[in-house]
Amino acid sequence: MSRRTSRLSALATLCTVTLAVGACSGTVTTESSKSSSEGAPVAGGTLNMLGVGDVDYMDPNVSYYVTGALAMRPWARQLFTNPALAGKVTSTVPDLATVLPTTANGGVSADAKTYTIKLRSGPQWNTTPPRAVTAADMVRGVMRTCNPVQPFSGMTDFQDLIVGYSSFCAGFAKVAHTPAAIAAYMNTTPLPGVVAKDDSTVVFTLTHPAAYFVDMLTMTAFSPAPVEFNKYLPASPELAANTISDGPYKIDSYVPTKSISYSRNPAWTASSDPVRKAYVDKIVVNEASTQDSIQQQLETSSPSADMSWDSFVPPSQVPALIAKGDPNLIIGETSSTNPYVVFNTVSPNNNKALNAVKARQALSYAINRDNIIQVVGGPKVNPPLTHVLPPTLLGGEPSFDLYPYDLTKAKQMLSAAGLPPGSTLKLLYRITSQANTKTFQTIQQDLSKAGIKVVGVSTQPADFYTKYLQVPSVATRGVWDLAIASWGSDWFGNAALSYFNPLFSGPPSFPPNGSNFGFYNNPTANQAITAAINATNNTQAASLWSAADKAVMQDAPIFPVSNKQDVIYHASQLHNVIYLPSLAQGDPTNVWINKDKQGG
Repeated sequence: MSRRTSRLSALATLCTVTLAVGACSGTVTTESSKSSSEGAPVAGGTLNMLGVGDVDYMDPNVSYYVTGALAMRPWARQLFTNPALAGKVTSTVPDLATVLPTTANGGVSADAKTYTIKLRSGPQWNTTPPRAVTAADMVRGVMRTCNPVQPFSGMTDFQDLIVGYSSFCAGFAKVAHTPAAIAAYMNTTPLPGVVAKDDSTVVFTLTHPAAYFVDMLTMTAFSPAPVEFNKYLPASPELAANTISDGPYKIDSYVPTKSISYSRNPAWTASSDPVRKAYVDKIVVNEASTQDSIQQQLETSSPSADMSWDSFVPPSQVPALIAKGDPNLIIGETSSTNPYVVFNTVSPNNNKALNAVKARQALSYAINRDNIIQVVGGPKVNPPLTHVLPPTLLGGEPSFDLYPYDLTKAKQMLSAAGLPPGSTLKLLYRITSQANTKTFQTIQQDLSKAGIKVVGVSTQPADFYTKYLQVPSVATRGVWDLAIASWGSDWFGNAALSYFNPLFSGPPSFPPNGSNFGFYNNPTANQAITAAINATNNTQAASLWSAADKAVMQDAPIFPVSNKQDVIYHASQLHNVIYLPSLAQGDPTNVWINKDKQGG
């Protein structure tokens, strides 16, 4: 089963490449062909990665953001995942599972509501002594996603899909916030839709057919959890300091916002893992750098700087690197909306003006999308996006724009909507991101022309979601009115659900359980989303998702800017850097380093 529509397949093959001439145009050289000409992979050495920010939580069942997925790749496995293979980066392949389940092989029932998945033999936890990963661990992992302390923010993707999950979570929410109480609830409360049939067989039962279900299982939330995790609160610093690995690497040390160090997991065997080659001996992540510094170090090809972590090429440098055809530059096709502006509909500021559709529409007319795109790298790497779904996903239309830039219209509407000249809005952004900072400055300039003053609320990347957007009281207190966010699909192809359910589906999607940071709610839009979820085939789904897109955008809960392409860079000594959309970087478990530059 593939995550790609035919359009995405073509684009991913074309754009996930090392550029020789231009962005998705001209002559290109794929990393796979480049690697084949460079000889056989070399094992050993330390992969030094440089970044500007941290994971949200060092907990696979709770972490939801792309840096979290990158951090989990070396040590936390799932039933299915995406491989670092050129042209197949959006495919779904078995990881802990033996095969992709189908009706033909008995993995999917005739009514398409029961999935029976066999775990491969060989994967082990790095316990003392090593212990096999079992179906019971898989059940425990799914249960942990709705723990009462810090639930997984993407639960809306599947809370009504897995039989009994909603009621299980409702009971879980009432449990005391102690490790003992959480463990007792999971040990005594069954989850009917996720059952360990035996040690190597897990059975999922769904409330309705969902062709996207196997692709959904690639999310880190569906990682198995060892019983030892029950000793600690989910998403806690204590758990982060006591992780247990079933991947090729283990975490030796983790200093939040500073560094992560990985080394080989002695319990892992190459024969048990068809996805991760684990060429390097160690991975060391420095999270306390800057975009400009990272780029400078990578271009020197120093052994202490091999690859970026959660950072991209500074936008101001992208055109020059493209123009000279730098062989270490990679532009990766994404299914993202990045950036987009969230309107806080529950802010008390300006007499609750942003609760009104007309005010949000007026602001949308006042923001010049082209200006933002220009300052974050230009349209070649930031194709305009004027609505919810990027064109790479099923239901994403090439373009419809309900709010083309119109300053005159914006001025006429703003006063009537409760935002007269002199009004002040507070905009939340990540200060270490050059793109975020430039976007804030551009919006500030655009809205000043409409008589609106914009003041910045700057934050560090590690706090942006966990201390601001995921905390309802921060929104209701009016700490921010606008926020510069980004989003990508949790899987590919028929993946619009992973946009609409977490972001726009009313109360179930409100933080902390969802990512509807602006608390948008409209019954009409909710009905359109439900209709699309219940589509019986992809043709019907495409039409219904397009209708849901229009229904949401009529209310202007967000201002989308672009379907940003990720621009990453690596040092010349690094090889097999295949961009993975799910990680927004190359895969650290599959790269290798020249023997003479295997730095410590």
